[in-house]
Amino acid sequence: MNTKNPVFARKRELKILQQLYDSGKPEFLAIYGRRRIGKTFLIREFFKHKGLYFALTGVKEASVKKQLKNFTAEFTRVFGRSEDDEPLKNWFEAFAQLRKALETVKGPERIILFFDELPWLATPRSGFLQDLDHFWNRYLSEDNRVVLVVCGSAASWMIRKIVRNKGGLYGRLTAQIRLLPFDLKETEEYLRHQGMTLNRKAIVDIYMAIGGIPKYLSYIQKGQSAMQIVGQLCFDGPLAEEFDELYASLFERHHRHVNIIKALAEHHGGLMKSQIAKATGLSTGGGMNIVLEELEQSGFILAIKDFGKQKKESRYRLIDEYSLFYLKWGQKAKESNLRTQDDMFWVNVFNSPLGQAWAGYAFEMLCLKHLSKIKEALGIAGVLTNASGWIYRPSKESHERGVQIDLLIDRADNCINLCEIKYRNEEFTINKAYDKELREKKAIFLTQTKSKKSVFITLISPYGVKKNVGHFGTAEVTLTMDDLF
Repeated sequence: MNTKNPVFARKRELKILQQLYDSGKPEFLAIYGRRRIGKTFLIREFFKHKGLYFALTGVKEASVKKQLKNFTAEFTRVFGRSEDDEPLKNWFEAFAQLRKALETVKGPERIILFFDELPWLATPRSGFLQDLDHFWNRYLSEDNRVVLVVCGSAASWMIRKIVRNKGGLYGRLTAQIRLLPFDLKETEEYLRHQGMTLNRKAIVDIYMAIGGIPKYLSYIQKGQSAMQIVGQLCFDGPLAEEFDELYASLFERHHRHVNIIKALAEHHGGLMKSQIAKATGLSTGGGMNIVLEELEQSGFILAIKDFGKQKKESRYRLIDEYSLFYLKWGQKAKESNLRTQDDMFWVNVFNSPLGQAWAGYAFEMLCLKHLSKIKEALGIAGVLTNASGWIYRPSKESHERGVQIDLLIDRADNCINLCEIKYRNEEFTINKAYDKELREKKAIFLTQTKSKKSVFITLISPYGVKKNVGHFGTAEVTLTMDDLF
């Protein structure tokens, strides 16, 4: 494996970190993103040899006393023993001790203070945030050598308590980074960097199951097919028990979040708030709004408004690949003990009708998350667009068929792309029946919405559309998986 550049596929983030490092003034950075995304790795690898580096990681459900002991251990590692050997009583004393130590540091080199898993340090009544604010405002903000970095996996907590803080920390940040999973192109580059020789279809199949989470991708072994990789990771490997740990580590009272995720996993078309409430037993009040915001900020769900509807009528969809895969297959295999009875369980399931139905939805979600790539392929990267869905349910008296469009790109250049997304292991064939269905879908959309825009049927499939006689031209625009990379 090539280890010359340990930080991989984070060009935008590395540019921000370099700018902060080179600024010659005090900097206060907040970085957040889901578990296993590589936040700690990014900060450590970039800063660890660029000056004095002090790093404290919060421990989940640990007492303030325990967190302060960890602070003392890190302090001793960086500065040596303190003159005062008495145990620290609170965070004010800890920061005062750190201030005195920093005053003894001579020279212009950068001083990096990294507080990782901040939500576990800044528990209620710990006083951490108030004392950190005082420490920054009174001392650190006057020291041109300091880069203060706070980090957390609970994205909604970080946004609420740090980024949008209305109290003492208001306006203190000088930069923020929301670290996202790798996209398909970055995943391909990462796997090649690890010495993998998987083709793009294999990468798509792996991505649909585990997404672009760097830690998940790091588990992949050479010399295996996509089906073998997914089977070994998710059924009897490091991701077999990840689901419960994932949500428990991110959210308080995480059963509420899990209940919503499970409800959305059962409804591929998405659910509105009232439907989520009915499916989960949660009320539609502020509590649900907070949970939905936390899930959305952490990248598990996406609110998509239907074409022509107000935002309050948004439909929430599950877009986290691993969660969808686990709830559809991993949980089932665990409950029936199939993972230990059949080493080829996933290979066999994937090729079944149920497996292909799951793949169809997973590929649809993959396309939705790579909308910017789709826009590039359509030649409208710089055009303002709105992505939405559209559902038409005719009355019982009507002879029309119902229509659902899962991805509709409404463009500022007076055009609309009605996207049909089809997962296949070969070129997709538009037969006579599907040709009729596409034409009817477009006609019903134009009739019901009364849109005056130019409407293009756009078909997205891994290998594109087969140029069969008579029906190939029905899809006015065709994209392949290569366009998503």
